[in-house]
Amino acid sequence: MYSVEKTKLDGVVILTPQCFADERGTLFESYSERALREAGIDFSAYQENHIVNMCAGVIRGFHFQNEPYAQAKLVRCTCGRVDDYAVDLRKGSPTYLKWIKVLLSQENRKQLFLPKGFAHGVISRSEYSEIQYVVDNFYAREYDRGIRFDDPTINVDWENEDPILSEKDRNAPLLAESDCNFIYLENHDEQNR
Repeated sequence: MYSVEKTKLDGVVILTPQCFADERGTLFESYSERALREAGIDFSAYQENHIVNMCAGVIRGFHFQNEPYAQAKLVRCTCGRVDDYAVDLRKGSPTYLKWIKVLLSQENRKQLFLPKGFAHGVISRSEYSEIQYVVDNFYAREYDRGIRFDDPTINVDWENEDPILSEKDRNAPLLAESDCNFIYLENHDEQNR
């Protein structure tokens, strides 16, 4: 069972799994299709990805896969702390180019669900962090896309003056140069199928 917190971005929600704790430690379901359905999310995981950041200030993003291989994501931080970002890239959406930031940590156990049509970015806030996320479509190299982390049209405040970036992220195109092909559908449930 998850507690669900809606965000200002349609379809993007913060989920916190129910946790059972005693003197030995904790237990919680980190992924449950049944609990997601009960929370109103139609999602089935096809692949899990695991990211390790070896220092604070590592930025990964903004990443997405174009249609027809777009991916919805369920993201959590299993070690350390990260700020996780979702950016609405669905042309025609009432929240087009709006973004949110959510602190994910091993302590708060929060998870961020991003439907298809959103770019994803993350910055490590601790000296060591691990992020795990499941996606509802397989990786497809030819549809893999990125947008510059500092794109002025999105104007995300990373709260970091000296980010650590991969060459791929440093050289990612601006949104205006991107072939992003997401279109807003009135019923966002259709975007998760």
